[in-house]
This record gives sequence, C-alpha cells and structure tokens, in this order.
Amino acid sequence: MLLTKASEYALLSLIYIAQKEKPQDVDFLSTELNIPKSFLAKILQTLARDNLLQSFKGIKGGFTLIKDPKEYSIKEIINSVEKKDVSVFECSSGVCPSNKEKDCTLMPMLTKLQDKIDEFLNSITLADIMKK
Repeated sequence: MLLTKASEYALLSLIYIAQKEKPQDVDFLSTELNIPKSFLAKILQTLARDNLLQSFKGIKGGFTLIKDPKEYSIKEIINSVEKKDVSVFECSSGVCPSNKEKDCTLMPMLTKLQDKIDEFLNSITLADIMKK
C-alpha cells in the first residue's frame, strides 16, 4: 500500500503546521485535523526524530517545520513515517518475496513502475500539495 493513514496524517499535519507561524501542539492538531491524539503524537515524534520537524517543549511548545515547504519531498515524508521506502508491490524493489526473480516476467515492469513512482514522489514538494 502506497499511502497508509500514517502517511496521510503526516502530510495533513505538515500542511497545517506549515501554514502557521507559531509551534502547533499535538492536542490542538489532533482536534483540528480529527486525528487520534496518541497516533498523531507518534507520527510527529517520528518526523521530529528524522529532522523534518522541530519540537518545542513547554506551555508554548509544539512542532514547527525545520525547512521551507519547498524543501520537503513527499517521498521523504512518507519514508520517514513508514520507516521504509515507499513500495507499490513487494517485489518492486527488485527482490522477489518468493525467490523467483529469474523466472518472473513481471518484475522488470514493476521495478520500472516503482522507479517512476519514486521519481514522481521526489519531484512533488510539500509546497506543491499546499497549493489549491
């Protein structure tokens, strides 16, 4: 699966955070975006750990972007949250889960498809999806 709920929530959160000047806290984001608080907290902590967000503690704490929205590729955001490279099919990375690479006629096409998807996701930025 290309986009899980975690990826969707990460993108929605980053868009929201990018549109604000002050740090946004998990409680407020959870309410505004209708995302379960504990799930959102894990997503935002992951993004902060991977240096996509900056975390501030305290009463005026929350999360802000570290970079300009134009500097975030959708692929890096999804990879951060999913903790693995985006993959449409199990074998699209060139490794067959059934160890049948030599006999598979689909794998070359699936690998090329994955390359196109990776290229596309790398070319789209957070700023691009913020445009209406």
